[in-house]
Amino acid sequence: MSDDLIDCLSYLLLSASIPRTMKLLRKLIIPTLFMFCIQIAHGQLDRTEKKLVKYIDDNDAEAVALLKEVININSGSMNFDGVRKVGEVFMEKFRALGMEVEWVDGSAFNRAGHLIARIEGGKGKKIMMIGHLDTVFEPDSPNQEWRQIDENIVKGPGIADMKGGDVIILQSLSALHDAGLLKDMNITVVMTGDEELSGRPLDLSKKALVDAAEWADIALGFENGDGDPTTAIVARRSSSGWKLTVTGNASHSSQIFKPKVGAGAIYEASRILNQFYETLSKEEYLTFNPGMIVGGTAVTYDQGKNAGTAFGKSNVVSKDVTVTGDIRCISPEQLAKTQATMKAIVSRHLPQTEATITFGDGYPPFAPSPSNYDLLGQFSKVSEDLGFGKVEPVNPSNAGAADISFTSGLVEMGIDGMGLGGADDHTINETGDLRTLPMQSKRAAVLMYRILKGLPLGQGK
Repeated sequence: MSDDLIDCLSYLLLSASIPRTMKLLRKLIIPTLFMFCIQIAHGQLDRTEKKLVKYIDDNDAEAVALLKEVININSGSMNFDGVRKVGEVFMEKFRALGMEVEWVDGSAFNRAGHLIARIEGGKGKKIMMIGHLDTVFEPDSPNQEWRQIDENIVKGPGIADMKGGDVIILQSLSALHDAGLLKDMNITVVMTGDEELSGRPLDLSKKALVDAAEWADIALGFENGDGDPTTAIVARRSSSGWKLTVTGNASHSSQIFKPKVGAGAIYEASRILNQFYETLSKEEYLTFNPGMIVGGTAVTYDQGKNAGTAFGKSNVVSKDVTVTGDIRCISPEQLAKTQATMKAIVSRHLPQTEATITFGDGYPPFAPSPSNYDLLGQFSKVSEDLGFGKVEPVNPSNAGAADISFTSGLVEMGIDGMGLGGADDHTINETGDLRTLPMQSKRAAVLMYRILKGLPLGQGK
């Protein structure tokens, strides 16, 4: 809240102490002063920005109706028809704004595909807006439809993560279109169809994001972040996998630790995992989790299902172990350092054992940068000028990987978490707060308008 507004409200409270003889005057003063306070709260908005705000307010019911429509279409990542159907709803809306629309077929990476909408009017920075059409709720989920909890809170599959964010993208662009601005702007919207369950190979699955990021100067992500609109995301940690394979000499357990038998595969795997923990667990922003382990004298592992079987006897030294896990880091440098440390630990074998570790591809880190913080600062200023208060950065430890990760190193700056406020996403209790729909749409529209006008960016934190 601005200092001027606080002063106004304080004056209103003081005015309550005016003697009864001043009642009539107070009835005149208070309403006038209240309106004056509201004007101060929005005093930093120019005429065009006020027009953007009015459009969003006037069309909020339409936005809610659209959100309900797409919520009631199942678009679990593997429900290709449903994902495409949600995409078609948005494609029609983007075409109505004069944008070129394309559907990228996903058969090459075993997914439905992606929606791309673009307009290149030639003015201002090139802005990339990121959403996704799929949810974690497949057709067999009990969470399938819009359920109104009260006037403001709605339960529904993907309402916060992230069909609400998709509608915010559309509403902010619609407001710019209504103001006659969109036709002059450079904007590409990418709504992926596999954010919740990425297709493979990953380089094909994420090509639309990478291509748009190579074109863009600024990336704006409309995920729900931590569900709190008083925050936004300037950094996301990576998400990638690793696989540890260990072998030992199968033998009678009475001979374990003897020179010809050695320690066995399970001891060696235990040594490696313990040293991972001892060496790396205290490093800030780094996590590494062994999520699956199978070991014994006979082991099978199915990579596609990330499952396995093991047989062993207490009187037989273990022959094989397979462990799979993930790594999450804040920067490419931290990821490279972590992988090198893990390799070095694996290479120090116990007697008569061998071990190898391999690393899979995944979501890269969306590293924090001074320019990201600067963009967040401008977004926060927009929010304050709209009367919504400051926006603070989310702790990167609380921000999982997302599609904006694939813009890292390709755009000048970016922020994420500009989507709908809500809670319990990825669960059957997922909710969205409808009050944040117009709020976030206004913030996005005004921010992009200011970028078009030449908002000074790149000054750093």
